Amino acid sequence: MCAEYIGGLHEIAPSTYAYLQPNGSWGWSNAGLIRDGEEALLVDTLFTVELTRRMLATIERALPALDIRLVVNTHGDGDHWWGNQLVSGSTIIASAAAVREMRHAGPAGFTSALEAGKADPRFAELAKLFADFDFRDIAPTYPAIAFAGELEVSVGARTVRLIEVGPAHTEGDVLVHVPDQRVLFTGDILFIGGHPVVHSGPVDRWIEACDLILDLDVKTIVPGHGPVVGKAEVAHFRDYLTRVRDHAVAAHGRGSTVIEATREFDLDGFADLDDNGRLLLNIGAVYRELNGDGTPDERELMPIMHELTRHYETR
Repeated sequence: MCAEYIGGLHEIAPSTYAYLQPNGSWGWSNAGLIRDGEEALLVDTLFTVELTRRMLATIERALPALDIRLVVNTHGDGDHWWGNQLVSGSTIIASAAAVREMRHAGPAGFTSALEAGKADPRFAELAKLFADFDFRDIAPTYPAIAFAGELEVSVGARTVRLIEVGPAHTEGDVLVHVPDQRVLFTGDILFIGGHPVVHSGPVDRWIEACDLILDLDVKTIVPGHGPVVGKAEVAHFRDYLTRVRDHAVAAHGRGSTVIEATREFDLDGFADLDDNGRLLLNIGAVYRELNGDGTPDERELMPIMHELTRHYETR
């Protein structure tokens, strides 16, 4: 479990802000704001219309008359873009790969799965995870600008670098680098206080993204979930990914099932992380890469995550 941290809008460097949502677990994502005078760039919207409305109201109270001209969605998970309709007058940017994911896996399919959880035990745990969120009234609003590789944008006289590092967590992950204040918004390339989720992979690509962050001239790092950190926490997170990869490769080689491999994983050094059940998804992602045939399907693993959570809680 990560140290407690305070939610809301925080100025983490001059004219550079993080909007944090404790406790950082499923759906409780962070966002960011970069401004120069009255012109601003917003990093991500939130999971629901109401959460995004609340964030924008907080920003308006702290920084009246701000003109959010640009919005960057760091990837295609709903907790980083489903509030886009409230900033539809801004220019919204994402990687081309993220936009493809947004169009393929929007809120309709997700909410249908949650509804199915009321009757189908396979989806019951999924429904419990997101029971606190109100997904009504979401109108998918897609980025107008899609890029690949890198893109520089201006916020007044400030330069902001968008760096594509996916596929890793998802197909289209993007880092938002603010060089003048040595700040980095990572989206879900970085989770603090909880196990990450490898939706896409390969894990090697995610490790490379961590190496890139460690090589950047940055001091203050805002993760997609959890408190603001520095490079030491990125290095620790990289070590986690490396251990997951190496363990999964070895377990796969000796014929262990995904569940067996997950039960055998040594949490030493990472026992304080929340959401232990996600480890099953992460080892499953490595198996999927090694199998080369799309198995095991993440959707088949999610219903049994809670069993693995209980396994680690009783160890």
